[in-house]
Amino acid sequence: MTIRLLFVDDHVVVADKPSGLLVHRGWANDEDVALFRVRDALGARVHPLHRLDRGTSGALLFARTSEAAATLSRAFEDHRVDKAYLALVRGHPPDEGRIDHPIPRAEGGPRVPATTRFRRVARSPVDRCSLVLAIPETGRLHQIRRHLRHIGHPLVGDVTHGSGVINRHYRATYDLHRLALHASRIAFDHPATGERLVVEAPVPED
Repeated sequence: MTIRLLFVDDHVVVADKPSGLLVHRGWANDEDVALFRVRDALGARVHPLHRLDRGTSGALLFARTSEAAATLSRAFEDHRVDKAYLALVRGHPPDEGRIDHPIPRAEGGPRVPATTRFRRVARSPVDRCSLVLAIPETGRLHQIRRHLRHIGHPLVGDVTHGSGVINRHYRATYDLHRLALHASRIAFDHPATGERLVVEAPVPED
């Protein structure tokens, strides 16, 4: 019931969320969530500032004070927090591009503008898949997953927006039983010092 902490000081903490763990208790009402693990590791209350899907691993930012939470929440609203994700996708997308395609802000809601930049990092010589670095410029529900599917390159392991045939192939061939999406980097201005912090989350073994 532990969680790796990538950065900690008196104001903020960045945790390395494993795949399969919710950020906080929601509709699923899980007893084990990232918020509780970080709280227990520090022995103090923390404030979640953004979310990662259950299947997504990687860098997750919390505030340790209400003042830091307010400052960082404004930074998110003003698009001053930069996030980067590594995604394993089916096929070979272009070297780089920008996806500008409206999607719902929340499930069942109206479509709103959404933009994601991407760059292909590598192509597999073994199977027809690619590793992509995705940088969302907006924060919509399942944005990266929806956008990569929109251009014909669904994420491996995505049971909602991906391909069942592809997912079964990767489970059987590579023993990959998770969404192949990892929040590899988060950058933000420290709420107390104003210093730009860049925190990276190592790629998980799986």
